[in-house]
Amino acid sequence: MSDCLIDADALARALNAHASIVLVDCRFDLAHPNAGRQAYLAGHLPGAVYAHLDEALSGHLGPDTGRHPLPTPEAFGARCGEWGICPGVRVVAYDDAGGVYAARLWWLLRWLGHADVCVLDGGVQAWLAAGHALETQSSVPTPRSFTGTPRVDLSLGVEALQTALADRRCCLIDVRAAARYRGEVEPIDPVAGHVPGAVNHPFTHLLDERGHFLPAAALREQIESLLSGAPAETVVAMCGSGVTACHLLLAMTHAGLPGGRLYPGSWSEWIRDPTRPIA
Repeated sequence: MSDCLIDADALARALNAHASIVLVDCRFDLAHPNAGRQAYLAGHLPGAVYAHLDEALSGHLGPDTGRHPLPTPEAFGARCGEWGICPGVRVVAYDDAGGVYAARLWWLLRWLGHADVCVLDGGVQAWLAAGHALETQSSVPTPRSFTGTPRVDLSLGVEALQTALADRRCCLIDVRAAARYRGEVEPIDPVAGHVPGAVNHPFTHLLDERGHFLPAAALREQIESLLSGAPAETVVAMCGSGVTACHLLLAMTHAGLPGGRLYPGSWSEWIRDPTRPIA
């Protein structure tokens, strides 16, 4: 495991040693927004709090935003404080979808300068497979003070992205399913297709059959093949709404290729302006 991933047994040992850890359950289902909270109430890792993607890990929708705009630093910082997160506390995020939603929390915390955060590799399934138990009692953490300043080097807005694409200064990687990228299907957004110049690498390619991340060396080989010699710092990750794209950035960090940036608005923001090109 790397600093950004933790396995189930290592997490269990840390919890048994009473380490200063905040567990955050990030389970979610785009088609059924209440499913994650219901799953949390039915059983979650001991002491975990629940983070709803729409309510806690996203901001308010606007006429020009994507489906999951970034929360304001103030709103997200207040939420983190409610969960008991503060300097010196390690955060472990998990879900049941290969880390897709947990990676959003991982990225947001790093965006606000809280680097001590990792994702449970394999999620709830790995925890149960290792013989560890869930609990149903909702956690009531002690509120803490959390403040953070956004790191401008971790994201790229739509206008800056358009400039970088025109100047060929970035490698835009779209992690949606191949059929959505090609525009053959579009189950969520009103317009199908992809951003011209983007390359496709579905996030599922980063995982093994159990929903664990591939070994760092295998991930590095995949990502470097997309870069064609360009540095990792040129990567801009996108998806449908800026959530799954964080999964690629987590995989890059695990692979020893940090420096990639997130296009938070992603496809659902790009298509808001009909003058933007579509391929």
